[in-house]
This record gives sequence, structure tokens and C-alpha cells, in this order.
Amino acid sequence: MSREIDPRSDRARIDPILLQVLVGALRAACDEMGAVLVRAAHSANIKERRDCSTALFDGAGELVMQAEHIPVHLGSMPDAVAAVLAEEQRQGDLWILNDPYRGGTHLPDITLISPIFAPADDGEEDRLLGFAASRAHHADVGGPTPAGMPAGSVRLEDEGLVIPPTRAGDEKLAQLAGQMRNPRQRLADLRAQRAANLTGERRLLELAGRYGIDLLRAGMTEILDYGERRTRARLAELPDGVHEAEDVMEDDAGGEPREIHLRVSAGIEGDRLLLDFTGTDPQVEGNLNCPLPVTKSAAFFAVRVLTDPDAPPSAGAFRPVEVIAPAGCLVNARSPAAVAAGNVETSSRIADLVMAALGGAIPAPAQGQGTMNNLTLAAEGFTYYETLGGGQGACPDADGPSAVHVAMSNTLNTPIEALETEFPLRVRELAIRRGSGGEGRHRGGDGLVRELEALAPMGFTLITERRRHAPRGREGGADGKPGRNLLNGEALPSKAAGELRPGDRLRIETPGGGGYGPPS
Repeated sequence: MSREIDPRSDRARIDPILLQVLVGALRAACDEMGAVLVRAAHSANIKERRDCSTALFDGAGELVMQAEHIPVHLGSMPDAVAAVLAEEQRQGDLWILNDPYRGGTHLPDITLISPIFAPADDGEEDRLLGFAASRAHHADVGGPTPAGMPAGSVRLEDEGLVIPPTRAGDEKLAQLAGQMRNPRQRLADLRAQRAANLTGERRLLELAGRYGIDLLRAGMTEILDYGERRTRARLAELPDGVHEAEDVMEDDAGGEPREIHLRVSAGIEGDRLLLDFTGTDPQVEGNLNCPLPVTKSAAFFAVRVLTDPDAPPSAGAFRPVEVIAPAGCLVNARSPAAVAAGNVETSSRIADLVMAALGGAIPAPAQGQGTMNNLTLAAEGFTYYETLGGGQGACPDADGPSAVHVAMSNTLNTPIEALETEFPLRVRELAIRRGSGGEGRHRGGDGLVRELEALAPMGFTLITERRRHAPRGREGGADGKPGRNLLNGEALPSKAAGELRPGDRLRIETPGGGGYGPPS
């Protein structure tokens, strides 16, 4: 809960105007961190698709501000900072990790964390002011499968190099990059993340110099409490009650298709919300398993979307939300279960699930495509990874947009010019998948079509969803069309891997969003 303010304290000096100035300054610092990371990176995955995120934390490890980057990164990054918080922090330290069970998400998402110290007065030690953190999806992370996104992995070690929370200087970064494919590019991207963290450090120290360390610390505390108050106020407007929802994942990587069930109950009581995933199926012998930080990230995203999306994006906004997920279930998997698809696909379904449950108390949109349509192509000398947009679900008052990244993803597509310049590929078609959105009073957005022709031998991996189960319409709106994966015109399952020869064409048709309300 928000703390009482002593009228003699620094927090008493923070009026609404100064609070908004600090919110804007910290948000701008996070945005600048992201711009530095994108501009300094070498891989298309970061510099073109912008599959990366940046954030600033206070000295206690609480998320104070984030750029509006990748939702699945940002809601789970506090667990990464928490993983190093108990360690001794020194000026100039840099921490690196990707272990999903120690603060990470899935292995290609590598996080760098830098403690920030404010210069002290004469005779005093420097004081820990906060942390700068950046997370980026790297084009490769070593291991048996290029890009770290295998369709059929069973154990974490099947997916690449596992990095526990580790202090990392130049030598360590080079050593880790040397265990991955295209090490020069991997090291360049890691250095870009470090440059982003240094940018965050400079901006935070500039604010400390402008307002004083104590006032800045008090301002960060007030931002957290302000976010909490806003979320609680919105929850308090909703009727008390419990609302349930259920959905499925498509598990066909091991052969015979089967369904994995996810369940949630959303209990609203006053200004609090309890999200309980009890009843969700156990973790699987595949990679749809989801670490708890990713589950919380998806749940928090859905709550923010439906309650107060304009509240400062800080940890305070999520204090009124409690997440319960039994250990060993799909959405709270235990090590060493594989998680490559859990971060990208199961997280999308969790967001769908929470929105559907909260739709019993607050107007909610129809389901969007509910998948990131993960595509990996690789051969000697290159790895290419991309997620593809699709249709967004219609809202109570508007049609859904077409060909956009939905829910837990917020990346761009790889431009055709960049793709064909850097990789042995030709884009045969990139188009809106007309008519794939569900009909309704407001129509669901259409998916897209992306057809690639291989110009050299290469392997491919697909991790997709909503191929058998269509995104649902809402309040009488029609469902969107499920997606399709095709190789030379022949259908592929939602999770697939294989080889492409020169001239082979891989076609991905992404799902459309559901419609809202009966058609007029």
C-alpha cells in the first residue's frame, strides 16, 4: 500500500507538477536507452525489428520506469534485477543473465544490468541510486539449434547457452559471445546493450545533480505509489466478483496433435485483484512451458490494458494484483523444462485468458491473433529470426487493426530491403490477408501473408499457434480465421522444422482477429 508522507520529508516537496516532470524525464531516459541500443546493434533482429527493451529501477530493485517496448520483456525484467539484488554491488559492475529460472524469459533474451551509484560528499561512500537494465532477443545463443528457438526441445540445455546471473566485463562478454554463432555480431549486440545501460546511468545522474539525490529517490518512491493508487482506484470502480476463463495451446511438435488447457479465475475484491491459474495443465515434455516471471508479465500487461493504460508503467501499478500459479503447471514450470515457446506463445495465451476473464467485469476486446508466428531460418554464416504480425481483435467501439503485433509482442517486421540484402532469401509476397478478420458490429483486423523463397540451402523452424483454434469473437462477433503454414503449398503443423532447398517457398498466413458484436 502507499505510505503516509511525513510533511518534513523530501516526498512532501513533490507536488503534482514535479511528479509529472520526473515521470517524463525518466520515461525519456528509457526511450533514449532504447534508441541507443537499436542504433548501436548489428543484428537485424535488434536494429530492424527492435526486439529489445530498456528500463530503470530504484535502489531496492523496483521497476520505476520503462520504455514502451516489448511487454513480455518488461513485466518480467524486475525478476532479473531481483536475481542480482542480494549480491555486492560495485561502481562499474555489469551483470548478465538469461536463465529463465533465475530472472530470464527464454534463452535468446539476454539481460544486462548495471548498478548506478551517485557520487557522495567528501568522506562518504557512493550511494546506490538504482539500476539500468536492457534486454534484447539475440539472433543466436549457441546450443544445438540456431537461434535458440527449436520446435521440439524438451530440456533447457536443448535450447542454447544458459547464463546464470554473472558479473561481466569485456573478457567475459567476449567469452560468452564466442560460444554462440556469429560471435562478432553477438558481441556487438551485447556492447550495444551496455551502451544503453550507460546512457540510462548518465541520465539518472543528471537528474540527481539537478534535484539532489534525496529528492530524486523520493520522487521514484512517489512514482511507484502514484501508479499503485491509479490501479487501485480503477479496480475499486469494478463490481466485486469472480470471473473465469479457459483456453488451449496447440501441442503438435511431438507428432500427434493434442491440446493443453489453461484456466484462470479473476477475483475482484475492493481495490485488489487475484489471478489464480489453478487448474491449468501440468508442464509438458516440450517447450510451451512458461516460467512464472513470464506469466506475471502477461497477466500484468492484460490488467494494465483493461484498467489504466496511461498510468506510469512502473512496478507500483501492479502492487494490487496477486498472481497464483501452482508450481509445476504449464504457467509456473520447474527447471530444467524447456521454455522457448513459453515466452512467445504461452505468454500470448495468458494475456488472452486474463482479458477474457476480466471481460466479465469490464468491457474487453475480442481475441487477437494470439501468436507471434515465430520463424527461424539458418545456414552456415547466418541466423534469421522474425515474429509476424496478424489481426487484432475488435473493441466495443472500434474495428481491430490489421497486420500488427498483438499483445505480448511489440516489434516491427524486418523490411524486405534489409532481409533480401542480408540473407539468401527473396520475398515473394507480403500482403494483408484480406477477409481473415471476424465479422461483427466492429470487425476484427486481418492477418498478413509472408512468403519467402530460399536462394540457398537452409534449415527452418516454425513455432506458431492458432492454427487449429481460431481467435474468438466477442458479444456475438464472429471468430477470426486461424493461421496456416505451407511449404511449397503443402500444409505444415503449428510447430515444425525442416530443410529448404533453393527455390523452396515457405508461406505463413497469420490469424485474423475476432469480431465484436453481432453484424448489423
